[in-house]
Amino acid sequence: MKKIVLFLVLVASIAFSCKPQNEGIVDITVEDLQVVLNNDKNVQLIDVRTPGEWADGIIDNAIKINVTADDFEKLALEKLDKSNPVYIYCRSGGRSKIAADVLLKNGFQPYNVLGGYMAWEEKNK
Repeated sequence: MKKIVLFLVLVASIAFSCKPQNEGIVDITVEDLQVVLNNDKNVQLIDVRTPGEWADGIIDNAIKINVTADDFEKLALEKLDKSNPVYIYCRSGGRSKIAADVLLKNGFQPYNVLGGYMAWEEKNK
């Protein structure tokens, strides 16, 4: 009996963990982002921090769209291509999650960079 219960729990956990990636926001590490950037020069990478934060540096080729600005959604829809994934970062990961929610609701496939620019800086010292 224990074997049957264990087997059912295992099958259920596998079934629930195998949902398609395009159903929601995917969290990735800065290491994952580095691999993506090294392999695809046409990545849609957006920095959703404020202009003051951008002055401290950005990841190369990032598109700057301030998530706290009133026109964030409008600018994102104008500048981004829904047919390609969008990689999003902020300072430490909170605002990028908000931006990812907005993009997901508009039909994008968002990838949220965990730890944001702070983690990127730490990894790329």
